[in-house]
Amino acid sequence: MDRRAFLKLAAVSSVGLGLTCAAGPALARGIPGKDFPGGGPGRCFVPPSGVIRIPVQDLFKVGPGPSSSHTLAPLRIANNFRKAVAALPDADLDRAARFEARLFGSLSATGKGHRTDRAILAGLLGQEPETCDPKVMDRLDDPQGRFSTVIRGRTFAVSRDVLVWDQVEHSYPYNNTLVMRLLDAQGAPVFERQYYSPGGGFFLWKGQPEEARGEPVHRFAGMTGLRRAAEAAGKGIPQIMLENEMAVLGKDEAAVNAHLDLVLHTMSAGVDLGLKEEGLLPGPFPFYRKARRVFEQARRLDPGGALMQRISSYALAVSEGNAAGRLAVTAPTLGSAGTMPALVHLLLRERKASQQAMRQGLLAAGAVGLICKTNASVAGAEVGCQGEIGVASAMAAAMTACVMGQGPEGIELAATMALEHHLGMSCDPVGGFVLIPCIERNAFGALKAYNAALLAGSEKPGQHWEDLDRVVAAMLETGKALPQPFKEMGTAGLGVTMVDC
Repeated sequence: MDRRAFLKLAAVSSVGLGLTCAAGPALARGIPGKDFPGGGPGRCFVPPSGVIRIPVQDLFKVGPGPSSSHTLAPLRIANNFRKAVAALPDADLDRAARFEARLFGSLSATGKGHRTDRAILAGLLGQEPETCDPKVMDRLDDPQGRFSTVIRGRTFAVSRDVLVWDQVEHSYPYNNTLVMRLLDAQGAPVFERQYYSPGGGFFLWKGQPEEARGEPVHRFAGMTGLRRAAEAAGKGIPQIMLENEMAVLGKDEAAVNAHLDLVLHTMSAGVDLGLKEEGLLPGPFPFYRKARRVFEQARRLDPGGALMQRISSYALAVSEGNAAGRLAVTAPTLGSAGTMPALVHLLLRERKASQQAMRQGLLAAGAVGLICKTNASVAGAEVGCQGEIGVASAMAAAMTACVMGQGPEGIELAATMALEHHLGMSCDPVGGFVLIPCIERNAFGALKAYNAALLAGSEKPGQHWEDLDRVVAAMLETGKALPQPFKEMGTAGLGVTMVDC
């Protein structure tokens, strides 16, 4: 992970809407203020600046659900902390007696509903996100469970006693903050780290050293810059992203493709598994799976209705599996993990797209996701569900447009329309669980993405006003304006109206 890219998030996020007018980029245009009565709103869009250095590999992570920021990232954090503990001097380990994990912000408010507790325990026990044992994860659901782990010959107890659900309102720089501590017998810290979960399964910690990575071949901050780079190089967006991926990670094309293939396999396999499973999902209220039923009912509908139902069933299948703690892919988050797989499954299984075409589609989707993450956010705790389902829909639309053979303009148009029509969506999970309205939102996000890709293919060049960079800026401003209870806290919207006193 590139720490510099994370630290740039706060700075880059301040751009988007300025107080003065600036000349627009050549490949995007805004509506002249003079065309409006009164001269317009009095402030104009400022294009993004800087360089995106995060690779697509960091965006698409594989791990257990139900939440990337509240489950996957805490698991990765606890695993990272365990490895740091294992590297301590013997004198420190000899003094150590127990672990402590203090959760702040949204992690504290909705962590129990997102199964953050079992994720932290799994990481301390040495479970890796991509290969975690489902049987171990299921045993960790027991609130009375007592486990132990051995680190360099020392045995440590691992249970829910290590967890401290701390303040929701705090002064740390990120909403989702997790302070991991190794304590002695008197409760004094032997070693500690202050971790942050900024969304999408990413994490960083205070004082983290910069990771040695290469520089991107093609430098851009937003979609207009990416299209300029593609035009200058005479290449498509997937090729630009591939070359950056190889340069930043120091890997060859085969290694990059191996990760893309893992992502595609995990997504499609999640659909297959979800369409077989039935019954209740984990939660404080009865919530039944329905992906299989929706898929079977599609056989009795007309072709148009059947297609919509199949796409919905694919998205539901992965989202339900994610809610049950199955492996899924952050695309861009686990709360939105069903949107892209629905169209991956459709394109692979029904449209018979080639593996290479799907890889290119993933790279195009990754470009959109990274642009949204860098210039706004993909975390529900930061900008609401528009940053999760909205960005997922934009990524899926870009992927579909790319696989359909559309060029840079079509890819951007598809992503723009999909994201634009999710603006303002709050994140209000009932009880803090990724059930209502999260699972069904994935289905609607997939349908909007497919429609956006079709609409993009019908557009005439130069006749569509909106561009992705401006819509991303609008998403950021909207997210900042959303009251905090509407950003993954579960204390407003459906999180309140669905609950009887």
